[in-house]
Amino acid sequence: MSILKVDTVQDQDGNDIIQESAGTVTVGQSGQTVAVASGATLSVPALTVNGESVTAITLPTFTSVTPSTITNAQTSVTITGTNFVNGATVNAISTTGAIYTPDTVTFNSSTSLSCNFTLTVDGTYYIRIENPDGLAVRSSTAVLTVSDAPTWSTAAGSLGSVAQGGSISFTVTATSDSAVSYSIVSGALPTGASLNSSTGAITGTESGSDTSETVYNFTIRATDAEAQTADRAFSITVTVGINNSGQFN
Repeated sequence: MSILKVDTVQDQDGNDIIQESAGTVTVGQSGQTVAVASGATLSVPALTVNGESVTAITLPTFTSVTPSTITNAQTSVTITGTNFVNGATVNAISTTGAIYTPDTVTFNSSTSLSCNFTLTVDGTYYIRIENPDGLAVRSSTAVLTVSDAPTWSTAAGSLGSVAQGGSISFTVTATSDSAVSYSIVSGALPTGASLNSSTGAITGTESGSDTSETVYNFTIRATDAEAQTADRAFSITVTVGINNSGQFN
């Protein structure tokens, strides 16, 4: 193992910014204090170490991954940060320690990489980027979630019919790896009916406003805790009885 003994480090103006004397290392010129906040970058354009010019290293940084929640199917994500280099490699690192390589990595710019991931194991993952020179960064938290989107148990199409002025009682069901909520994203329920966003129950009393048989078409969205969605189209028919009478002679 080689050890480099550093007596002084100077900036481009010849000022000592790191000094060693009697076992004490001083950062900054005499009487000065140099503070670097947590997560900040100390940038020095040129250094002289023991009289020799030194080029400061440039580490990549990580900012975000979009989308931050994906399914097990191959999905394209965009990683943003700084100081990325063409040829950079990317890994998704599970909180269990397993390391996964994307199917493809595309260098967009020094601040953007596009990756196609196929992650078959649900969980949360750190993102690590390494430039060809070996300098690397890993996200400080597990920023990528792999989760199953909701799947519908109730078949699409007609849920059934209800008589004019009658009681309405239907239920739609979807499941996921987390709690599911329900909402109507298009169309409308029969007048007097409402959807329970927690249970998927459609209940109420038909208002009696329809004067002829009417089919109500609507689309319900199932959304899980990871904000993944699945839509399905349904219908309910309101039937109207024959109330007219006739006289025959």
